[in-house]
Amino acid sequence: MFRRTAKDRTRAGRPADARPDAFDGPPEDVRSGGVQPGGVQPGGVQPGGVQPGGVHHGGAQPGDVRRGDVSHGDVPDSAGAVAVALAAPVTDAVPRRLYADPGLPDKVFRTVARSGGALVLVVMLLVGGFLFHRARLALEEAGWSFLTTAQWAPDAGDFGIAAVLVGTVLIALIAIVFAVPLALGSALYISEYASPRLRRTLISVVDLMAAVPSVVYGLFGFFFLQDKVVPTARWIATYLGWIPPLGVEGADPDDPLAPASVYTSSSLLAGLVVAMMIAPIICSIMREVFSQAPAGEREGAYALGATRWGMIRSVVLPFAKGGMIGGTMLGLGRALGETIGVFMVISLTFDVQWHVLQAGTSSVSSLIALRYGEAGEFGMSALMAAGFALFVMTLIVNFAASSIVARSRSGASSDA
Repeated sequence: MFRRTAKDRTRAGRPADARPDAFDGPPEDVRSGGVQPGGVQPGGVQPGGVQPGGVHHGGAQPGDVRRGDVSHGDVPDSAGAVAVALAAPVTDAVPRRLYADPGLPDKVFRTVARSGGALVLVVMLLVGGFLFHRARLALEEAGWSFLTTAQWAPDAGDFGIAAVLVGTVLIALIAIVFAVPLALGSALYISEYASPRLRRTLISVVDLMAAVPSVVYGLFGFFFLQDKVVPTARWIATYLGWIPPLGVEGADPDDPLAPASVYTSSSLLAGLVVAMMIAPIICSIMREVFSQAPAGEREGAYALGATRWGMIRSVVLPFAKGGMIGGTMLGLGRALGETIGVFMVISLTFDVQWHVLQAGTSSVSSLIALRYGEAGEFGMSALMAAGFALFVMTLIVNFAASSIVARSRSGASSDA
């Protein structure tokens, strides 16, 4: 049967040591084997409360429950407990604070994860601080002209990154123009059209291409791709040379015997080499985003009569738009900092070169690779300043890509 604790009696308004006789134990008729006739009198528990004078409908009045109100013969122990529980004043429940002990493995994992994230930020700050410290001498000497001067002669006091900065951006944009359509088509085929067995093979091939060293792509571009690009560049310059970026200075379109050297080592060739490097990275990101499109929306599009391309156009591509932009910008960040592959196929010049088909271009990373071994103290500071500018530009692109991915549907978790 029900037995009230000291906490219950205190809550009911009685001292903890006040124990009514009615609750010291089960009554005699219950101990003897049952409830005798007449144990509960008619009217003992009315809809309005416990009579007589026990509990009224309006609430618990002082003196409602007294030592003599409930006797052993009138109400059994269970009914008395219910009556006193009803008579207890209702107090505001205080929510109990829950605490779960994560355990040692979870604590260790949390510490390692936080330490790894903090270490990445510390390394990035150290790299930026080191570059800025070594570049301070050249930046104080050049001032804002460091961003507008095209020539590179630190020992003569005439140096800047205008030419190499334009070449870096131009090569990266050309790489994005060629890499994004290729990566988009490959990602759509792998995730939406390929059979499961072929899909696994293609995923492995794409990941392997992303791991190929850049020097291999540079050798491929120099020994194989350059000879194939020259005829195409000549045709474009002949028929589309009236467009300023596609014109070639010093080339005669009407002379079939004109030397082809004006078309070699161009921004187009460097952009194609970089495009082969960043296409696997962009493809991997897009493929992963496409695979996260909600299955319910896919099936809903099919149920409404859409074809596979209709489903891709109305469900997959809108869902993955943020991820596609983010992957493209991450590839752009990689293209901006590419060094050895570009250095092997271009002819470094220090003029602002807007003609993408003409021989001669430049990039910040190639400048550092070319002049690092012969630079003096001040020349090394100037190279560090160029590296610091490239570091800041790459960080801006990567942070913008991360922000776009985080704000998109493909960057958020899906319930599907």
